[in-house]
Amino acid sequence: MIFPRIVLDTNSLLQILGARSKYHFLFAKFLANEYTLCVSTEILFEYEEILRQKASPTAADLFLKVIARSRNVLRKDPYFHLDLVRQDADDNKFVDCAFVCQADFIVTDDGHFQDVVDSQFPTFRVMGLDEFASQIQESQ
Repeated sequence: MIFPRIVLDTNSLLQILGARSKYHFLFAKFLANEYTLCVSTEILFEYEEILRQKASPTAADLFLKVIARSRNVLRKDPYFHLDLVRQDADDNKFVDCAFVCQADFIVTDDGHFQDVVDSQFPTFRVMGLDEFASQIQESQ
């Protein structure tokens, strides 16, 4: 069985962590080492900031501890910027991380990533949460 490497945008992360979300099972799959989460320091800072705002400081701290202790986290910091996302330059952190980690795909429902899909090089697979959920369920 091949375990994919993914980059998860922050909005998708929030949906996966929500206990009442239909995507919450994806967090359980992460905890069961069924995929590798690719992150950079910049992504972790954003995760922390948004979790503190949208959930709580405790939730942010717990999640970051899980990330720090998980074997299926690949952490690499890119030292370049591809600048593929033009509509929201802040989203480029996810693209740069996917490139440096050689991720299989970026999981996002953010329309700004269409710039990435349309790029000639490098080619990235971008998929929404529904498609990712289906893929993980099918791989069981």
